[in-house]
Amino acid sequence: MRTSQDHILTSHVGSLPRPDALIEANRARDAGEAANPGAFEATLSAAVMDVVRYQRELGIDVPGDGEFGKSMAQRVNYGSWWRYSWQRLAGIEPGEQTLYEMAPQRSVPGHIVLTSFGDRRDRTRFAAAYNDPDSGITTGPRPPAPVCVGPLSYAGHDMIRHDIANFKSALAASGVEEGFMTAVAPGSCSRIGNRYYKSEEEFLYACAEAMREEYKAIVEAGIVLQLDDPAIAENWDMINPEPRVEDYNKFSRVRVDALNHAIRGLPKDRIRFHLCWGSWHGPHVTDIAMRDIVEVMLAVDVQAYSFEAGNVRHEHEWKVWQEVKLPDDKLILPGVVSHATNVVEHPELVAERIMRFANLVGRERVIASTDCGLGGRIHPQIAWAKLEALARGAALASKQLWP
Repeated sequence: MRTSQDHILTSHVGSLPRPDALIEANRARDAGEAANPGAFEATLSAAVMDVVRYQRELGIDVPGDGEFGKSMAQRVNYGSWWRYSWQRLAGIEPGEQTLYEMAPQRSVPGHIVLTSFGDRRDRTRFAAAYNDPDSGITTGPRPPAPVCVGPLSYAGHDMIRHDIANFKSALAASGVEEGFMTAVAPGSCSRIGNRYYKSEEEFLYACAEAMREEYKAIVEAGIVLQLDDPAIAENWDMINPEPRVEDYNKFSRVRVDALNHAIRGLPKDRIRFHLCWGSWHGPHVTDIAMRDIVEVMLAVDVQAYSFEAGNVRHEHEWKVWQEVKLPDDKLILPGVVSHATNVVEHPELVAERIMRFANLVGRERVIASTDCGLGGRIHPQIAWAKLEALARGAALASKQLWP
């Protein structure tokens, strides 16, 4: 994995705005209207080619494929990063309820269970805002969640092969040295219904074994793998009543162990991990503090860690690194521009945010990134402006760090 040797490298979390032609092609295919698979593949391939080229033009050093291979059939969509796996797993079938409609559950001391998405503590505290269609709090469509009904296995080999081929062609055409692709981690992948496995942990490890096929394919193709697991932080808001931090971390460590099992034997210097607090446009007053889960994050056996650090709920937590030592062989990708606001960050502010982390962990071990995915969360024009501000801010910081 590249490190910031003579300037602060730039990257992002993954999702980028899809072009309208790709959104329409996905809508038609999802609705069963696409009659020509070749035409869809041509549309997807051209979109990936364009998005890699544009990232390079903006100054993004380590680009992604925009997650374009993960179907998004409308501009506002917070779930494609995860729901794509529903198309790549065998042993599941369509369910009848969304994750918001499932019955609330309550935890007791020593036994944590996740409640429904509609019963989040942040959501219930701000119920009027969440239920107001004019509040700006929307996550797009909520399809019914699938249910595991048999042995879980990976069935997405053709899909990931096409994604890799499209991305590698785009990287080569743009002359880009290194790129990354995202894949959902077991802890988040397993938040669907289960009627087959005897325990939650057994199902979690089944997800780990199935998704390992995708992880291996990406790494073996020479592409950096980013593992997306907001569940490590986000689950905190889905536990009622609020648990003790030590109990929550024990609960989360099981998910980290499953993830480490899934990537066993793979080169850790080709893998990075993304953590966020769910990233929807809500108050987030019930987010767990970074200081309470940073050691859990660092237990993920990868080289680099991506996390939210630019939005108003978590920007102050850069101070965590005054107390926590980043292991010598690790990198961080702090978010220095945010998906959570339509205001485009000033490059000087971006530079200041980068400098905070570089002064604490070392300039070579910081890659400037975004809080979370920009695609599906903010208007495309604003998203691209934020990536431009990211690159310009990194250039300003580089002048100070490499005078």
